[in-house]
Amino acid sequence: MLCTEAVRGDEFINELLHISQEYGLSCSYIRDIIPEKLKQSFPKTYFAEYDRESYSRLRDDYNKGNPRDVRLLYLLLIYGFNRMIRFNSKGNFNVPVGNVDFNSNVIDSLRFYFETVERINVQWSSLDFRVFMDGLNLTEEDLVYLDPPYLITFSEYNKIWNEENENEMLNILNDLNRHGVKFAISNVTHYKGRENTLFLRWSQNYNSYPIHSNYISYHDNTIKQFNEVLVTNF
Repeated sequence: MLCTEAVRGDEFINELLHISQEYGLSCSYIRDIIPEKLKQSFPKTYFAEYDRESYSRLRDDYNKGNPRDVRLLYLLLIYGFNRMIRFNSKGNFNVPVGNVDFNSNVIDSLRFYFETVERINVQWSSLDFRVFMDGLNLTEEDLVYLDPPYLITFSEYNKIWNEENENEMLNILNDLNRHGVKFAISNVTHYKGRENTLFLRWSQNYNSYPIHSNYISYHDNTIKQFNEVLVTNF
């Protein structure tokens, strides 16, 4: 028997699939509807070319909604560039279409999420990280994982981050270490000639492991000098 969250998850997935079909978006989970001619003309970006107009209608409808439909927002995240969530000064979602598709990986991830939140006690918060960490009562049995905005890259969500924030975060991790609390943090140390010297100096006191990845920009999807690491105190 499916758990309650899994059943709710299947309902949510079916609603997403139905809406995506209403807008005429590609959905290889159901079937491949991309014309071969389009694939030949745009071998690396045919999903974006096919979905561009439908995605724009979806985005416009979401922004006009009152109240806004969270299902449309989730579809925008599925089909948008880099699964990014971004709003302009007027509060409108403004991420461009991505070269992505509603495929079996999306379905698997959603089902895994709903099954996981049923199995464990998940709590969500939108507090400033300093306030959030100060409110925790951590012990040696806990593990804290951080994935902060990257100080030296140029994504939208990194623009609110600066050296002061980075330094305060690293001081919090030092304090966790002094109290015997395990932590892990992923961060970028080198990007397009830039170096996060603050993080590099700090990380010398802990264990550092390279992460193999490639940072993709909307305007530049070439391979770049991009070093990402995972740092732990255990």
